[in-house]
Amino acid sequence: MPKNTMDAAPTTAAPDRRHRPGRAAWLLGPALVAGVAYLDPGNVASNMTAGAVFGYLLVWVVVLGNVMAWLIQYLSAKLGIVTGESLPQVLGRRIRRPWARRAYWLQAELVAMATDVAEVIGGAVALNLLFGVPLVWGGAITGVVSMLLLVVQSRRGARAFETVLIGLLVIIAAGFTFGLFLAPPDAGSVVEGLVPRFEGTSSVLLAASILGATIMPHAIYAHSALTRDRFAPAAPATSATAAPATDAIPAPDTAPDNAPGVDLERARGIATPRLLRATRWDVTIALAVAGTVNLAILLLAAANLAGVDGTDSLEGAYAALRDGLGPLVATMFAVGLLASGLASTSVGAYAGAEIMHGLLRVRVPLLARRLVTLLPALGILALGVDPTLALVLSQVVLSFGIPFALVPLVALTARRDLLGAYRNRVLTTVAGVLASLFLITLNGVLLWLVFTGA
Repeated sequence: MPKNTMDAAPTTAAPDRRHRPGRAAWLLGPALVAGVAYLDPGNVASNMTAGAVFGYLLVWVVVLGNVMAWLIQYLSAKLGIVTGESLPQVLGRRIRRPWARRAYWLQAELVAMATDVAEVIGGAVALNLLFGVPLVWGGAITGVVSMLLLVVQSRRGARAFETVLIGLLVIIAAGFTFGLFLAPPDAGSVVEGLVPRFEGTSSVLLAASILGATIMPHAIYAHSALTRDRFAPAAPATSATAAPATDAIPAPDTAPDNAPGVDLERARGIATPRLLRATRWDVTIALAVAGTVNLAILLLAAANLAGVDGTDSLEGAYAALRDGLGPLVATMFAVGLLASGLASTSVGAYAGAEIMHGLLRVRVPLLARRLVTLLPALGILALGVDPTLALVLSQVVLSFGIPFALVPLVALTARRDLLGAYRNRVLTTVAGVLASLFLITLNGVLLWLVFTGA
């Protein structure tokens, strides 16, 4: 299939040599970028609605989702580090039948579009709340900013892209946690919310929405690509480039038995075990931040918005926060929402481009692809559909895409022929299978409740 050029597509660029690979801090970053996807406007809408409608009932869903997300994101990062390929690339090679590969791409592309719906609408709502920008124009502005961020990634490298998004992550965290310090939740109710339970169809719908916003398929695809790009070797993996002695690269006769990627490791100049250890820290930090912020959003709504009319929408929640806690808290909330939309839509665009390249083996101009994926969100805004409802439902769509990303990820990272000595241990594979079964079962129950009206 012919390949086109893509202006700002994810690329396998050499590491930024301004930072010494020997420094542990240099190895951190990809998970923090992927973690932005866990703090997108869909998370805000789902967690805010859950807290306002059900109080502390679904605290356990946020915590459980974050625990599962740690395992999933680590496996995705490990796949990218050991193989030097993203999950879509690996699947694109292994799915031999063109029709099967295209069908898999189609569902992944629909999930990517649902992601764009959440992120673009969230940015549009934030611009409307802060500056009175019409929603359609706000959505267009959000899309343009996402393209500019991707230009940073393509022209300045992975490290510059990470720096910008981590800065936005700090703004997101500050914006969404600020109100909680002024109006803290009841500790006893928080503990009670850790007990797993539901209350009717609506609570199951919101639980699926929270999990869809927490464990996002595009974050799984993106993280493997982020580690691939971040730790790309300065020389081809098949070269005989000698690694500096200080990097402690195992010699060929002492390298892990049957471990693919030994040439890749030596070309990088960094030992794979060291990268994996740093990645575990990276994922832990990223998910600790994302989990804390997501929980803070739910607790803020549960403590201050429960029973207040109109708080099932972002606009209503903003108004309630302004009236109850003051304009500063409401403004911080809107600023956090804006940073969330701008940051997460760029990660979503990065993931979507990688999905298309890896599965269809074709690159398209970035502008053309962004226009296509922006159209559904802009259409929803133009038709006057309630933005918060669209956000919540988009997260449910994402939750149905999780098994298609998660099941192959668990299966591939358990394969000896792909990861060699770095393949999953038995307990890791069992944990991944249990997480997959839980998510698939929850979605099945959701469908049954919705279609039967139970």
